[in-house]
This record gives sequence, structure tokens and C-alpha cells, in this order.
Amino acid sequence: MYISKFIIYMSKYSSKLTINILTFRTDKKILNNCIDSIDSSIPVNIIENSKSFYHQNFFKKKRQNTKIFCTGKNYGYGKGHNIGISKVKSRYVLICNPDVVFKKGYFKNLFNFLSKKNDFSIIGSQYPKKEMYKPAYGLFDEKKINPVISKDEFGLQKVNWVVGCSLLFDLKKFSTKKIFDENFFMFYEETDLCKRVISKKGKIYSGSNLIINHLGEKSSFGLKPEFKIDYIKLRNWHLMWSSFYFKKKHFGNLYSFINHAPSLIKDLLKTFIYLLVLKEEKYIKHFYRLSGLFNSMIGKKSKFRI
Repeated sequence: MYISKFIIYMSKYSSKLTINILTFRTDKKILNNCIDSIDSSIPVNIIENSKSFYHQNFFKKKRQNTKIFCTGKNYGYGKGHNIGISKVKSRYVLICNPDVVFKKGYFKNLFNFLSKKNDFSIIGSQYPKKEMYKPAYGLFDEKKINPVISKDEFGLQKVNWVVGCSLLFDLKKFSTKKIFDENFFMFYEETDLCKRVISKKGKIYSGSNLIINHLGEKSSFGLKPEFKIDYIKLRNWHLMWSSFYFKKKHFGNLYSFINHAPSLIKDLLKTFIYLLVLKEEKYIKHFYRLSGLFNSMIGKKSKFRI
């Protein structure tokens, strides 16, 4: 009897939830591990950030409640997820990276508080205790990551920001499904979103009972050795572009210039040094950091692609 009640309970709340997984040429095994960890009653959308998804037949046969959408080109994290969220008809959407694996009990805990707690805009996940040295949540007025914060009866901690690899949204709390700022291509998208939600008195939580494993930087072609240099270029260019843009957007142009002046000088010097000593990989890293920062400073859009 308990089992049948639990199945009915899960079915009731799984119909209100969709999971969106944003991919870009993601390794089949990594994506498969992610999908295997998702409760089978929950509809899954795979949002492929390109013209075609190579493993379409495999994943459609694997789960009948799986849909696949191709964006047509690589739009990055923010716009890719916006496109995916526009396809969602349920009240709640859980967006995640394909290199995330949901630990046992994740969805039971999730459905438990969805049935009793509905006053939130965003809920983030956490890592196993031994991996909580990685940033999962924080407060804007504290530099410390994962600070000690009291938990409610559901294990939720009220915070200012959460990590973007796994985010639960209550779409009723948003006036549009264009949730992310599409000027970002990589980095700072979730921090920017959290800052905007907090400024509008929205509530953000981190779930101490919502545990995931996250491989990190394994979501796309960066996993493959032959694309290592391309990944270094893309990552470092957008890291610095987004950093300047984020601080300009929220704190003003002057603040962002002053804040990034040391990085500008350091990367300029290291670019020349590594060029002279023929350290190619380090030269590429600092050259693209410098290029991304300079382009953001002069107001250019984040158009750099590989």
C-alpha cells in the first residue's frame, strides 16, 4: 500500500516537472549516465546546441518521454536554455548539464518539498560532502563559498546564488521564459540571473538534500583531446568577456574597468612572455583572456566562436 501511494504521489508531481538537458556534441556515455539517474516518470527534453543530434535514435528508444530539440547553432548556455525553456509546458523545469548525475533520493526529496513548498524562484543542488569544496551556493556580501546557513524542514538553505549546472525554476515566478541574459555565451549567466531575482525580492534556495555528482567541463567537445586548444581559446575568451560585462552591468562601467585593470596588465605581460619563451598553450590562454577582456571593454558582443 505504501509503495502504491508513493507511485501515485510521484506521478502527480512529475507531471508538473520537465527536465531540460543542454548538450553540445556531448559524449554519449556521459549523457546516458545523466539520463539513467533521472526518475523515469519525468519528461526529459534534450536541447542540442547545434544543427543535429547524433544519438537521436538511441535516446528516443531509451525513454519514450524524451524529446529532442536542435537549436540550429551553438548559442551557448543562456540562449540555449532559453530556447529549451520555451518548449516547456509544465510549471516547473529543472535545467542541467549533461555531465550531472543525480544521486539516489534526489527526486524523492524534490517531489516532497514541491508538494509542500511553492514559494521559490530558483532551487540549486549541492555536491556530496567530500566535494563541497566546490562552489555550490553563497551570499553576495560574503566571498566565502558554501557558508554555513541554517536549513528549513526540507533541508533548504536560503541563499543569494547557486551553481548553474542544476537549477530548478518555478516558471510562475517569471514574467517570461526568456530567463537568461543572452548577451552571455559562457560564464556568469546564473550569477547574473540570481542577482536579478534577488533584486526583485525573489527567493533562491540551495538544497542540502538535492545531491548531484558533476564531472565539470565535460558537457561538450572540451572532453576530447583533439579539441583541447580550441576549448582553451573559447573558455578563456568568454571567461574574461563575461566577467567584465557582468560587473559593468551590475556595478557600472568605471567599477568594472578598475576591477579588471590588474588582469589586463597581467595578461598582456604574460602573453608576451610566453610568446618569447615558446610556451604555446600558456600563450594561447593569456592571449585569449586578453582578447576577451579587451572586446568586452570596448563594448563588442560576445561573438567569438570555434
